[in-house]
Amino acid sequence: MKTRIDVEGLYAALDATRRANGLSWRTLAKEVGVGPSLFSRMANGYKPDADSFATIVDYLNLDANQFFTDRDDNADREEPELVAQLAPLLRARKDLKEADVEYIEEIISLTLKRARAAVNE
Repeated sequence: MKTRIDVEGLYAALDATRRANGLSWRTLAKEVGVGPSLFSRMANGYKPDADSFATIVDYLNLDANQFFTDRDDNADREEPELVAQLAPLLRARKDLKEADVEYIEEIISLTLKRARAAVNE
């Protein structure tokens, strides 16, 4: 088994952060501490070097493990619960109260339950 960096997932996390903060790619690169060309290369599927990867996940304040993948083995792996993945991110937000976090988690749980029921119909 060979572990790889999920470049698409990492790029998507960067893009979501960029859009949420109204930043250009160039400005985001400056904030992250990497060259803007790195993001262009990632958009084309090229993986960042180890130092850039570490810098990016540190900036995003995300666990690097969530961006490790083995494409050959992923089909057999069960996805972790989405709420469990999002809970640490929501709870780390300083702009959300505990009641807000619980409300968002409940909405996500109910939405997932509805989506699963629709798939099973």
